[in-house]
Amino acid sequence: MTGQPPIRVLITDDHQLAREGLAAVLSDSCIAVVGLAATGEEAVAMTRTLVPDVVLMDIRLGEGMDGLEATRQIAELDVPSRVLMLTLHDLPAYVREALAAGAAGYVLKDTGLDELRAAIRQVAEGRLAVPLGLVGAAMRAPPAAAAVRAPADMLTPRELDVTGLIARGMTNKQIARSLGISPATVKAHVERIIAKLGAADRTEAAVLAARHAPGG
Repeated sequence: MTGQPPIRVLITDDHQLAREGLAAVLSDSCIAVVGLAATGEEAVAMTRTLVPDVVLMDIRLGEGMDGLEATRQIAELDVPSRVLMLTLHDLPAYVREALAAGAAGYVLKDTGLDELRAAIRQVAEGRLAVPLGLVGAAMRAPPAAAAVRAPADMLTPRELDVTGLIARGMTNKQIARSLGISPATVKAHVERIIAKLGAADRTEAAVLAARHAPGG
């Protein structure tokens, strides 16, 4: 990443030592820690004002908004920031819910520093960062009630707008112009739509949504 600006990271954890420790070990020429949040509410507010590239997010954040709800709210902000869950919890249900909430990655706190840095880079570059073992466990686990929900119940109003435009054959740039948002934000919406619907790609996601739409 020589010559490129550092990846701007916001760290969210309710333990001060964890926040400051992560900031100390992550900060270098490739990663710049731009903020430390102790609560979900702080994470959402700081994402809105600082617009980091990546938000590191714990699931359990003590009192108030948890990391999953904070992730949902960040996903609804019109910013290109992407969330990478960093947690002790490896339950398949948490992995599924985090991805459904809009997280772009999920790593465990016992992950090595090099692996964590790699996951941050993947997320910053617009890719998903979830270890294959966690993905496999989440897929093998019995599905929750969400599995029988219609796409309209699983997607946000903005995600439904994006899905409808995908179905009309629009590219990300065309969707961005139509909705007045950035192509990066459209790309993030598309990835969340695919993850929520369990689709193979954007086309399948649009087909699934149309199949379950009223009158479809």
